[in-house]
Amino acid sequence: MAVSAAGPDPVPESPGPASAAAPGRHQEFAIEPSRSLGYKILRAIFELLMRLMFRPKVVGLEHVPTTGPVILAPVHRSFADFGFTAFCTKRKLFFMTKDSMWKNKWLGRLLLYVGAFPVHRESADREALQRAEEVLKRGQALVLFPEGTRREGPAIEDLMEGATFLSARTGAPIVPIGIGASDLAMPKGKAIPKPYTIQIVVGPAIPPPARTGGGRVSRSAVHAATEDLVGQLQTVYDEAKAKTGRY
Repeated sequence: MAVSAAGPDPVPESPGPASAAAPGRHQEFAIEPSRSLGYKILRAIFELLMRLMFRPKVVGLEHVPTTGPVILAPVHRSFADFGFTAFCTKRKLFFMTKDSMWKNKWLGRLLLYVGAFPVHRESADREALQRAEEVLKRGQALVLFPEGTRREGPAIEDLMEGATFLSARTGAPIVPIGIGASDLAMPKGKAIPKPYTIQIVVGPAIPPPARTGGGRVSRSAVHAATEDLVGQLQTVYDEAKAKTGRY
């Protein structure tokens, strides 16, 4: 299906009580680009704790744009992966978080304050997509895991098309990020992290899918861009893993 010059049509939200009753639905989400004093303090404390425990090492920082819309697309092998993305840029970050985190209203308020908004992962979430699109249209940095949820193993495959969908709609480039050893430091199902050194590899930015002469982006172009992202993510993930000696 062809899409307009603004990009693909929004993915329809699956109707049903699960989505309507999900935690965090319809809360006010303000896109505040400035890094307030409170945000700076919270992020400094968070980064200090992460450095003390995981000693993250990053290569490829020059690939992250310092201004303008950008989608940071990390691999996802650990609950802690979103935190390692903070070492890739000093920019304020906005990101989707599973809506179950909003079951505690105080935690939900804190997440909103630091730039998070809920996503219902059991269906196409129109509200989350609209918020993500608005973040990018405001020229901000969005963290989005193309795999959708935490995976296991060394292979990158079966990506969701959300990242390239948003890239097509907003013109934001996608920056692939490999994170090595997070599966050892805090594997899926474990709540207590282990002090492994984390290796982060940032790859070159991927431009949005090309438009036709009529200013359209076809569904096939979005799919092809997603397949390209698979290869780019695999490259940076392999490099990050090689630096850890894990595989």
